[in-house]
Amino acid sequence: MISYQVTNPATGEVEARYDTASDAAISEALESAHQAWRSWRTVAADERAALLTRVADLHHQRRNELADIIVREMGKPKAQALGELSIVVDIYRYYADNGPGWLAPESITTAGATAQVRKQGLGVLLGIMPWNFPYYQVARFAAPNLLNGNTILLKHAPQCPESALAIEQIFRDAGADEGLYTNIFASNEQVSSLIEDPRVLGVSLTGSERAGAAVAEQAGRHLKKVVLELGGSDPYLVLADADLEQAVTHAILGRFGNCGQACNAAKRIIVEDSVYDAFLAAFEQGIGTIKVGDPMADDTVMGPMSSEQALVNLDAQVQDAISQGARLVTGGKRLERAGAWYAPTLLVDVTPDMRVFHEELFGPVAVVYRAADLEQAIALANDSQYGLGAVIQTTDPVRAQALADRLDVGMVHINEPPGSEAELPFGGVKRSGFGRELGKAGMDEFVNRQMVKVAQKR
Repeated sequence: MISYQVTNPATGEVEARYDTASDAAISEALESAHQAWRSWRTVAADERAALLTRVADLHHQRRNELADIIVREMGKPKAQALGELSIVVDIYRYYADNGPGWLAPESITTAGATAQVRKQGLGVLLGIMPWNFPYYQVARFAAPNLLNGNTILLKHAPQCPESALAIEQIFRDAGADEGLYTNIFASNEQVSSLIEDPRVLGVSLTGSERAGAAVAEQAGRHLKKVVLELGGSDPYLVLADADLEQAVTHAILGRFGNCGQACNAAKRIIVEDSVYDAFLAAFEQGIGTIKVGDPMADDTVMGPMSSEQALVNLDAQVQDAISQGARLVTGGKRLERAGAWYAPTLLVDVTPDMRVFHEELFGPVAVVYRAADLEQAIALANDSQYGLGAVIQTTDPVRAQALADRLDVGMVHINEPPGSEAELPFGGVKRSGFGRELGKAGMDEFVNRQMVKVAQKR
């Protein structure tokens, strides 16, 4: 049974508990969402956009209180929590500003007739969201799909009940009708029942590979559209001509931000041989400057991991690698304090026969690989079951754009840390999932492209 509760990872203390919803409450929420869709689908796009603008404004106005919630729920430093809320505001405003134009009918010329393709919402969508970016993950799913004319049932991570309720309250306060956006504290069995129900027309999940496979299997059995954003083990390529100071700075941001708990974090740092030693020395020094401490402090770079179990799982991966011959450069242990605190960690000499070569490390652990040349760097980058994103560090961005074509990933950043922006599509290939969120692509996943043809008189 899922337990919805706030366990502060900085202290290990349980601060609040919430009951899982009854079957009757889940059934009522689904029917309310279905009935809301019947009316919401007829609302003009500009009016839907106006709701998103009000939602954006409320996120901005309440940013401090919203940030404090996720500091307690999952340990994100306050400054990073405020940064997350900034992009959330951008997302809602982006779709409010651009979405109505994307919904305009497309005219098609055909012999002896006129035709249009019209975009319509499908109906009720189920969102299953993770704990690592509690507001951002919801925004990138909810904003485009509400604008499309869909309605939302949102099942958040069990450790994020208060941020889940805060988002739902924002929609209410913004004037959303009953059933338009509904938070549900659902169990896994109730989620399964919702996916089976014919009133649910699509499912979007951001989470683990295992959860994605289970949801996709069930959704496929019931012929439901699915968008999945799953794990990542993103390569970070440092080429021989890279600006090493920049490459080190961006690697630290890209690996240790959010305590390393991001799908698109820079998890595998692949460095060409000629600059490997210089990069590794500077990177180790930079890791040593990371301020680990009170997540409410302005200068904290890294807070605790999200939970005790997350720490235990990560440490098991690290110790297994060391036992098989990987070299621990720094870190590799929990910190001596209450809560889920783990030292920023650097591993080298990882080989393909080790678990961590193939698995995702979801926490503050960087692995640096030496590549003999560019060809080996590309081969290492692609030697993964995942394909979410990648970074290329080089002083030749034109060449980097050509190299991007050779990377088996959905996103490539050149000379910057991995990140996300409202206008750029986000998603991957291989076992990192399928479908896209954000940008115009995020509008096009859960829509009915209805063709309407009018024959000319004969």
